[in-house]
Amino acid sequence: MTPQTMTAWRVNRPGPVDTGPLDRERVPVPRPGPGELLVAVLACGVCRTDLHVSEGDLPVHRPGVIPGHEVVGEVVECGPDLDVDVTVGDRVGIAWLRHTCGRCRFCLRGAENLCPHSRYTGWDADGGYAEFAVVPAAFAHRLPPGYADAELAPLLCAGIIGYRSLVRAELPPGGRLGIYGFGGSAHITAQIALARGAEVHVMTRGADARELARALGAASVQGAADPPPVRLDSAILFAPVGELVLPAAEALDRGGTLSIAGIYLTDIPPLNYQRHLFQERQIRSVTSNTRADAREFLAFAGEHHIQVSTVDYPMDRADEALSALAGGRIAGAAVLRN
Repeated sequence: MTPQTMTAWRVNRPGPVDTGPLDRERVPVPRPGPGELLVAVLACGVCRTDLHVSEGDLPVHRPGVIPGHEVVGEVVECGPDLDVDVTVGDRVGIAWLRHTCGRCRFCLRGAENLCPHSRYTGWDADGGYAEFAVVPAAFAHRLPPGYADAELAPLLCAGIIGYRSLVRAELPPGGRLGIYGFGGSAHITAQIALARGAEVHVMTRGADARELARALGAASVQGAADPPPVRLDSAILFAPVGELVLPAAEALDRGGTLSIAGIYLTDIPPLNYQRHLFQERQIRSVTSNTRADAREFLAFAGEHHIQVSTVDYPMDRADEALSALAGGRIAGAAVLRN
């Protein structure tokens, strides 16, 4: 029987992580409404977006929100009027995107990630830093077999967003890809590119991250702003550092594309047209993802086993995990476990 209350982390005072923006509290267990599922949280990834919500880089959408949007859980209750084939006991994933209108011009052309009425887990609605969470069944994801709960969690944002970032980067077959920053999303995206025959070059600051990049098969590894040894056909910026746009753009070959993966980025310094954009180089942003992106990526993960490097924390140490992420002390992805 589902309990009436649960333990959860809430963002009550957004601010720097060292000021303690998260509070651990007893709160009511949410109830599933029409078309919704109640999920017992088994694991929840710690994403940099959770850090941006907690520190106030992203404006408050729901006061006291429970963060977390890389949720692996077991369905324990189904609300009425479900229109998808899900039953109690199924293992499902909850990701960042949780609602679109389905009627606007963006939704109708297959770009639901740009829906002006979109809503997000752990920002507009409570997420997975808790014992239970609710998700609209239409936005719950079926998960590939062969992975532990902690391995699956980072796939639900780090993996999906990395996949869309790679699509937006327009990497040609067998091309050279530069990756700037090498955390949870980047180390998954690198494996997708390598599986497709790309040559991957990694620029990142942390010694552990550099070691992981080499272990996964990167052709070269250097400092975050260092030039790669070759010109790049495509690049993806994962680090939320606007200053890195300049060296990443300058490293592109003719016709190259830089894809910026994050929802938040510090200010970009002035660009020089000749050095950074001429010869048909381009810079593109990435906004959330579509459910089609998620299905394509999770299908890929089912066919090609992705090595997910995780650092596990018990759920009652979520504040420590977020602090470690902020301090660059996580190689791979941090995951909270209930």
